[in-house]
This record gives sequence, structure tokens and C-alpha cells, in this order.
Amino acid sequence: MGSHLVEMGYLDITFLGTGTSQGVPVIGCNCEVCRSTHKKDHRLRSSVLLTSDQGTRICIDAGPDFRYQMLREDIDRIGAILVTHSHRDHVGGLDEVRSFNYLQQKPMPIYANKEAAQGIKHEYSYAFEQNQYPGLPQFDLRIITPQDSITVNELAIQPIEVMHYRLPTLAYRLGNFAYITDAKTISDKEKAKLKDLDILVVNALREEEHFSHFNLQEALQLIEQVQPHRAYLTHISHFMGFHDQVNQRLPDNVQLSFDTLQLRAEF
Repeated sequence: MGSHLVEMGYLDITFLGTGTSQGVPVIGCNCEVCRSTHKKDHRLRSSVLLTSDQGTRICIDAGPDFRYQMLREDIDRIGAILVTHSHRDHVGGLDEVRSFNYLQQKPMPIYANKEAAQGIKHEYSYAFEQNQYPGLPQFDLRIITPQDSITVNELAIQPIEVMHYRLPTLAYRLGNFAYITDAKTISDKEKAKLKDLDILVVNALREEEHFSHFNLQEALQLIEQVQPHRAYLTHISHFMGFHDQVNQRLPDNVQLSFDTLQLRAEF
């Protein structure tokens, strides 16, 4: 996997959110997890911020909590947004790139597959009109496929196709770090792109099986197959249980992620 590497560098990873489409706590839910006062049981919609040792900064997804996440992390520049798919919990914050358009004086590069690009154009149709109203978000929407290798400054990025039920969704590999969310199945061809990882982040919704997301057992099976050095679970629902209790039952190299968790992947 040498073609994916950035020489003598590292990637800092900040988990902006680790929850599902409703987040945790869920509105109106009185379950024990939603009532928990432990901050690791509170989860915004899933997204990660990646920052290279050379200062390039990329977000994977921009859901409804994007504005708050950017303010919380004191972010004033982003080089690009990588979109996994166009469900609302992953693109519902794209309107907020207006601030970055102003600060950076250019449209925001947004990478997505054709299905997600179509969804973004539909949801944000006002941003693609010929006669634009002043102050609208400016998107530089770039359609990519799993066969492409893209770069943002010095960072080489490999898209990986996973299936979210019947919807093709993109995971992403940067060096020896990979991020997967909203996956239910992965072909052997795409799974081969996940070999020799330092850190794998993968979705695990709950223990009970789900029609479009990995459950805990399925996520652990994938981890066993591709053998990353470390693995972190994300896109976690309140049905999974308490963060600390679940972590005690996981293999030594696997942990639940939590909002604001910071990691470093060496290249």
C-alpha cells in the first residue's frame, strides 16, 4: 500500500461526532444511556477532522452538528470535505461552508460519488442556480469513484466503496488510516484496500442486527479480517449501551470512539 503513504508524516484525527442520525441523547428518549451524564455517552452526528503534519485539514462528512463542531474545535480553515453519502446526518451542515468561503475566498472542494453528488445538488439546489443570491454557499463539487486516487495538497486519498444496504457509499483511506461509516457489506476487492492499517475506524450501530449498518459483531468480524493495529467504532446508537461498559467487553485493540477523541496515525 506504499502508494497511499505520505513520507515521514503523520495525521492527527479528531472525532467531531460519533453518533447516529439522531445523536445521543435522542430527543424524547428516557433510556439509561440517553439520561447518562457521562460525556462519552453523548454523541453528535458522525464526522472526523483530519490534520496533516504539514497543516492540511480535511473533514469527512458535515452533518447537522457541523457548525457547533467547527466552533468547538476552533477551526478557521478546511482544505476539502470528503462525503461518504448524502443522507441528512452526513451532509446536513454543508450550508455552513459559507464561513469558509469567506475566510478562504474560494468555493469549498467537496468530493463525493455520483449518488451523493446528486443528493447534494437536490438538497442544496439554491447553491447551484445560475443566478446566485449573494452569500450562498459555494461548492466545488467533484465526483469521484472507488477507482480514483485523489490528492488534497500533500495528502493522497483512496476512496473505498462500501454498501449501505443498496446505496453505494464511500469510505476513505489516507496513509495507514481508514474511515468507514454506514456500511453493511464490503466486496472482497474493496476490502483488500483495508490491509496494513495502523488505525481503522468503522461503524457499529448496536448489538442487534440492522438491515443497513454493521452491528457490533459484524464490525468486529471486519476488524478480524483486515487486522488493523488499532480499531475504533463509530456511528454508535443509544442501543449499544454505556460507553465504559461496552469498552470492557471489546478486544484489546478495539475501542468505542467518543466525541473529541484525538488520535495520531503515523505515515
